[in-house]
Amino acid sequence: MIDLLLIVLPAFLIFGTGYIGQRVLKLNIKSISTMSLYLMLPFLTFDTFYTNELNMNYLYMFVFTAGLALILIGVTLLIGKAAGADRPKMAAMLLGSLFPNSGNYGAPVVLFAFGATAFNYAVIIMVIHSLLVSSIGIFIASYGGGKSASPKQALLNILKMPVLYGVFFGVLLQLIHLELPATIIDGISLVGSASIPTVMLILGMQLAEIKPQKFEWKYVNTILLTRMAASPLIAAVLVTFMPVDELIKSVFVILAAMPVAANTTMLALQFDVEPDLISFTTLITTLVSLVTIPLTLYLL
Repeated sequence: MIDLLLIVLPAFLIFGTGYIGQRVLKLNIKSISTMSLYLMLPFLTFDTFYTNELNMNYLYMFVFTAGLALILIGVTLLIGKAAGADRPKMAAMLLGSLFPNSGNYGAPVVLFAFGATAFNYAVIIMVIHSLLVSSIGIFIASYGGGKSASPKQALLNILKMPVLYGVFFGVLLQLIHLELPATIIDGISLVGSASIPTVMLILGMQLAEIKPQKFEWKYVNTILLTRMAASPLIAAVLVTFMPVDELIKSVFVILAAMPVAANTTMLALQFDVEPDLISFTTLITTLVSLVTIPLTLYLL
């Protein structure tokens, strides 16, 4: 178990660096986050989809990720209805329960635990999660905050995601068998690789901005149990039906066990959907993951 804990500790070391840096330096998180999203992550997704041969595994990862999200929606709606949650609380529980932190946290842990091949799978699932956040997530946030988000607006938000263009051009160049010079690939890989420690630092910085608040613990507990317990357990059942190799199954489960995604806080702020509750559960689930992620790795 100590060895498994050591897999998670490097990630927390980087989170802690970002946390302390933000406390001391008071940096502009939005600017750094924008740089990561628009200038760095597209290189990572391009490199992943250009260098990894396309196969049916991509389709299976998408179908099963979407399936897990639908199941979690059903579970959360049932619990929320039983708890008497109003619209903002229900939306906050959905945002916290559905979307794991597969980018800032999950992909690096997969790299530390399983290596480069598994990391490539994690990036693919991370892109799928980004699609879900930018579509389903926007509708949920709009519903809870009372701001309108039409299907057209949701589609436009998806099309604005720069990581999509990294995926598109990576797949396109692979399909037409266009080989880029090795020096260009090295440059793309260099920028893409730099995005991982950057987004990890950003998570630590975001956690440093969370302020203590008083909440109804039934909502905090719902998000905590759904995200950290129900999600990986349901994923473990789903992977038994996935016709893929064991490494992909392990990556799928470990990403499903990740804490609340940091970018859900941005959605909550934008649409005024209980942002303090979402921020607090992001912090709590991240701290709890110090125990649950090594346990999940052990069970895998």
